[in-house]
Amino acid sequence: MLIKPDHIRETFTEYANAHPDEKAALSVVLEALDKEADLTSRKTEPVHVTAGAVLVNDNGEVLFIHHKGLNKYLTPGGHLEPEDPNLLGAALRELSEETGIRSGIAPLLPGPVHIDVHEIPASESKGEPAHQHADVRYLFRTSGPVEVELQEEEVSGFVWRSPDTLTDERLRNRVLSALR
Repeated sequence: MLIKPDHIRETFTEYANAHPDEKAALSVVLEALDKEADLTSRKTEPVHVTAGAVLVNDNGEVLFIHHKGLNKYLTPGGHLEPEDPNLLGAALRELSEETGIRSGIAPLLPGPVHIDVHEIPASESKGEPAHQHADVRYLFRTSGPVEVELQEEEVSGFVWRSPDTLTDERLRNRVLSALR
């Protein structure tokens, strides 16, 4: 595990201080850290940390990928891996794995644009009970055209859409604000 609990705590604490109205939702993560839970492991219950990437192109559009498992369009992201150096690195790795984009992208903000704690339904096929993901989302921008080559075992399509189509209101407002 390269991502240290201190890095997760610092990221969540800084974010909560910047967005005090979200402290209650983030408390489940801080409480798990206090209990020394390994939040980098997908087996940790009731919550573990994931990383996501919101990629905006030169036209101001956001990249959405069609996630096969959930059968819907989402921004790229997923579980942390032992080799991830930090949460930003995990978000970049997930973006690269799912889309094949390996260059021409840069972070737009120094920290997460949004952290979303949400419910994940039980999955019999994966042997996973219902649990929560604390998804740390970073905002990236392309510099020039990018080639998308999908990870076909997880992703079946992609589309560039207006940031107005982001369904999470907080995320949508923060992305729009950062692009102004």
